[in-house]
Amino acid sequence: MKIDTTIAAVVTGGASGLGKASAQALAAAGAKVAIFDVNEEAGEAVAAEIGGLFCKVDILSEESVEAGFAKARAAHGQERVVVHCAVVTGGGKTVSYDKTTGGYKRNPTEMIARSADGIFTASYRIASIAALGMANSDPLNEDGERGCIIFTSSAASQDGQIGQVAYGGGKGAVNAMVLPMARDLMDLGIRVNAILPGTFATPPMLAVKDKAPAIFAGLEGSVPFPKRLGNPAEFGSLVMELARNTYFNGQCIRLDGAIRMPPK
Repeated sequence: MKIDTTIAAVVTGGASGLGKASAQALAAAGAKVAIFDVNEEAGEAVAAEIGGLFCKVDILSEESVEAGFAKARAAHGQERVVVHCAVVTGGGKTVSYDKTTGGYKRNPTEMIARSADGIFTASYRIASIAALGMANSDPLNEDGERGCIIFTSSAASQDGQIGQVAYGGGKGAVNAMVLPMARDLMDLGIRVNAILPGTFATPPMLAVKDKAPAIFAGLEGSVPFPKRLGNPAEFGSLVMELARNTYFNGQCIRLDGAIRMPPK
């Protein structure tokens, strides 16, 4: 797919981190970008910076997501690229010791269910609503391509650490969705892929650098090469390749400097 001024894109979680880098990369190539996020102030700022559109969207709400797509399409036309970076999740060990009670407690099922909603279900919600719009649009090229969907998974989906049952399990479910969804949509010319980032220099990780520089240095040192955290622009670069290269389909691609997460 050629990314230029004729292409509309939607980036969820585009107010910061990997989503912001994706929005910047797409806009730099000329695409009309709509940012979906719950953070109005940051989202409006990024949209102004890239000449895009901000849509306040809660990925847990079908109504909110539908309204976001309607607003984006009214301004830019049918999106042909969707990059889903937004996430709602939690953490905690399956069973852990509670110092307050002096006994063991389990991580509540409700927290796991919320993470499932905020990772797997939300990913399906964004992708399926986008795909329906793409399906009713004209092909873009001689291959019959109508659009592409790019999920953000995680290296934790394959080697999750202690306390990442909810997050790693949810992202693993996203990985498992990629190939069957690509096959579901193959006759419509809609591609589906996922990026599995390792440890990136996003705002939460940079906060660790300020508060605990020794821990941050250890994180950098755990990456085989290059010995640093990923630059969000490197994530944006892969987003652009996945969007442009029509032969990428049904893939889950690690972007992690060859890191493999230890148990702790």
